[in-house]
Amino acid sequence: MDLPHHGYRPTKTRARAPPPSADPMLFDDTSSSQPAMNSQGYYTPGYSMAAPIGGPQVDPAGNNMFADPMANAAMMYGSTLANQGKDMVNKEISRFMSMNKLKYFFAVDTRYVVKKLMLLMFPYTHQDWEVRYHRDTPMTPRHDVNAPDLYIPTMAFITYILLAGMALGIQQRFSPEVLGLCASTALVWIIIEVLVMLLSLYLLTVHTDLSTFDLLAYSGYKYVAMILTVLSGLLFGSDGYFVALAWSSCAIMFFIARSLKMKILSSLSSDSMGAGASAKPRLRLYITVATAAFQPFIIYWLTSHLIR
Repeated sequence: MDLPHHGYRPTKTRARAPPPSADPMLFDDTSSSQPAMNSQGYYTPGYSMAAPIGGPQVDPAGNNMFADPMANAAMMYGSTLANQGKDMVNKEISRFMSMNKLKYFFAVDTRYVVKKLMLLMFPYTHQDWEVRYHRDTPMTPRHDVNAPDLYIPTMAFITYILLAGMALGIQQRFSPEVLGLCASTALVWIIIEVLVMLLSLYLLTVHTDLSTFDLLAYSGYKYVAMILTVLSGLLFGSDGYFVALAWSSCAIMFFIARSLKMKILSSLSSDSMGAGASAKPRLRLYITVATAAFQPFIIYWLTSHLIR
């Protein structure tokens, strides 16, 4: 029996699509040990070729470089050579400049500095010029005003350079080149003076306990006189300059003569034997007097161009 069709349409049977084999991935999986490669044989851009930070260095063959015995031996040999070179450099530096000895010359305090400056400018009333010793070791400058130091010469040299710059600036003659020439000239003169004294003591075979630092300290005390001379010239003109020059020169000469006399002539008894024993005291006296008499000429040479 045929039924009437009231808007009814027969449906066709549709074939279902097979389920996907796997869920689609939004990003490539790069967690595997080998990077993904495209069809042309190149690595994909998403893979980082950088080695992990702090990880062992691996050569292209996959072996650890530090595991190579030849590399370890080369590193150990290089480290040994570096340590030996460092020891040799330190030994050579200590040979010419001992840090402990250098610290001795800077062991000062305020009381010592004040007393030393007064002694440099007014040495005529000082009686005891002998350096004191404690267990065959000279006492530090802070405990003995007669002991030489390098603090006052160093500070006096710096102050002299600053004062020279001020004097040149007042006279409208300042320039970095002129100030540098002034500093280098003052430094070269004191080096020449020390070298001449060392050479004289060596050639005349004068045995003394004076070291290079001692001579450098005694030669550097002239900067204190130079500061006083330049200040007097700036404040009182040429008349004040020459008065201060005469006073400071005489004071430095007296100080150097008395100090070096105690150093050079103190070991005279050890050289009293020999063919030239009669000439030893005279030679020592000549060295002392020549060193003291040389100071005023250096003071005038290094300060006269600063006063006009």
